[in-house]
Amino acid sequence: MTILLPQALRYPIELPEVTPTAAVPWDTIPSPAFVLDESRLRRNLALISQVQSHSGARIIVAFKGFSMFSTFPVMREYGISGATASSLNEALLARQEMRGEVHVYAPAYSEGEFPQILELANHLSFNSFSQWERFRPQVMAARQAGKHVQIGIRINPEYAEVETDLYNPAGPHSRLGVTRANFRPDLLDGVDGLHFHTLCESDAGALERTLEVVERNFGDYLPQMKWVNMGGGHLMTRQGYDTDRLIELVIAFRARWNLDVILEPGSAFGWQTGWLVSTVLDVVENGKRTALLDVSVSAHMPDVLEMPYRPGVLGAGLPGELGHDYLLGGTTCLAGDVIDEYAFDHALQVGERVIFDDMIHYTMVKTSFFNGVKHPDIGIWHADGTYELVREFGYDQFRAKLS
Repeated sequence: MTILLPQALRYPIELPEVTPTAAVPWDTIPSPAFVLDESRLRRNLALISQVQSHSGARIIVAFKGFSMFSTFPVMREYGISGATASSLNEALLARQEMRGEVHVYAPAYSEGEFPQILELANHLSFNSFSQWERFRPQVMAARQAGKHVQIGIRINPEYAEVETDLYNPAGPHSRLGVTRANFRPDLLDGVDGLHFHTLCESDAGALERTLEVVERNFGDYLPQMKWVNMGGGHLMTRQGYDTDRLIELVIAFRARWNLDVILEPGSAFGWQTGWLVSTVLDVVENGKRTALLDVSVSAHMPDVLEMPYRPGVLGAGLPGELGHDYLLGGTTCLAGDVIDEYAFDHALQVGERVIFDDMIHYTMVKTSFFNGVKHPDIGIWHADGTYELVREFGYDQFRAKLS
């Protein structure tokens, strides 16, 4: 059974149904655990696949936001056949596990790692013309030896609509991408495309306004290119996102410049696809009640501190709404290891599950073993109602990161 999105779309998107959260038996899932819901992932993949088909863009997954390789066989079912990597390790993961096109971009490449990155990459983007000059002889030699690799230059249009400075790649004095003033048309021999990335969980309107600036500042170089990579930050799987507008922007851009278009979202793949299951270990009081959980904001949810943002908790509300208010704290010794204050409709008990929502993208890729606290398991709640423990972490993994 499919559900048609409730809007008069010119490019209809059909989505499969998802498992109700009430149907998941949380107490049977070992805690702590990141739990991906297969039905929700398939919903996102169905939407992304149809946007890809309607627009003609090539959509690949950005590993920096979502790199749960146990799901890659499912992703391939929906025509997601490539990934973008930002390091040698991610490029190796893309080649070995994704088994599709490997796109690589990093702010800088080292002499020691570049030969292996070049061997792995199908698309390779440089952050500066100085890096391109430095490694161009290796690229050209590889091409002469039969290596097929597309080369891109990342540009900085000096325009972005990202409110958090930490996540703004086009902010003042940004190290990411080449500005118009520093662009080197004399070094474009061997370059196949331009790459920009200025969005962060943005809507199609932000892309439209960004494209206006990109075309104004770099339009005279687009006729020399084969493709444009529009980076990530296209949160097309968020409810209310105008997929029609995105599709039409891509179609029009491709027609206007006779170029291929690449999109590389990360969050859009993992958006609202699962949870972080935690358990109350203790309740303490010092002016306010704090429920101590078997998870850590600093070790397991670092974006809560970096963005910052307030993660949703199933069944919880804002302080004062439901009668029982609690600060939710982690188990590290960091004084600030506190998520936020939440309201519940009952007094929390030791052993009770607390479920954080939307905890798959930009979580597992950023976790640490700080303070040696137990790292959450990684599991999948399958569409047939079974739970699969994909990965369990213990002392060996903690010790392996130390010396």
